[in-house]
Amino acid sequence: MKTKKMLTVSFGLLGLALIARFLLFNSEQAPAPAPKEVAASKWDDAYIASLHFANESLPVVDHYVLKKVKGVFNTYSYSSLRSYRLHRVASRWFPVMEPILEKYGIPEDFKYIPLVESGLQSGVSHKGAAGIWQFMPHTAKAYGLKINGAVDERHQVQKSTIAACKYIRSLYKEFNNWTLVAAAFNIGENKLKRIIRQQKQDDYFSIRLNPETAIYVYKLIAIKEIIEHPNLHGYDKAPVPAYAINLPDTRFYTNNLLRGVIHSSP
Repeated sequence: MKTKKMLTVSFGLLGLALIARFLLFNSEQAPAPAPKEVAASKWDDAYIASLHFANESLPVVDHYVLKKVKGVFNTYSYSSLRSYRLHRVASRWFPVMEPILEKYGIPEDFKYIPLVESGLQSGVSHKGAAGIWQFMPHTAKAYGLKINGAVDERHQVQKSTIAACKYIRSLYKEFNNWTLVAAAFNIGENKLKRIIRQQKQDDYFSIRLNPETAIYVYKLIAIKEIIEHPNLHGYDKAPVPAYAINLPDTRFYTNNLLRGVIHSSP
């Protein structure tokens, strides 16, 4: 009799344990809600007004602008790219570039240019542009980079970023507008000046440009948005910053470079 009671109690406790385990398992395994990409209802004036490059906002009332920005955002959404590569390379190299941009007084948003130009990969285009900033040889040499049979400093991130800052700074003196500076970086300052003169218009969002330059600033804004607010665009898994693992001395090295190069540069 005593044995039967003990068996009954044991089975009862076992049953309660199984039920508790089942409930706990279900609560732990409940699927997380799918990441929400920007819904159609989000593309209102308030959201568009929140998008900007170097503190220069998009024209909210321009439906043509809205159509273009939607198209570019769709291109860079997770549902299109299915990759976190841009986030990984940004987390590795932005800490190298940011203090250099700051030293030269360049808006931090210009760090997104190498993501658009090269995906932060150092290669050579069919036109001869090289490095993460995609410098052509004559521009690179004009802003202090060495290119010869032994070395091509366009492929050195720190030195090429210093040269890019000098170039961007000179473009701002010419155009006095950061969106036009970005456009000039892409198309070339002489071509952009000629277009502005011919069209008698100096608003990036209004002038007629070649297809690549016409969406260049939109690409920068889209890249900035998916890096800074990944969950809004389907990137629900934030990568571990690679520089924290692979480049523990990045800021130390960069600061030493800045002391040795920037302060001796005009």
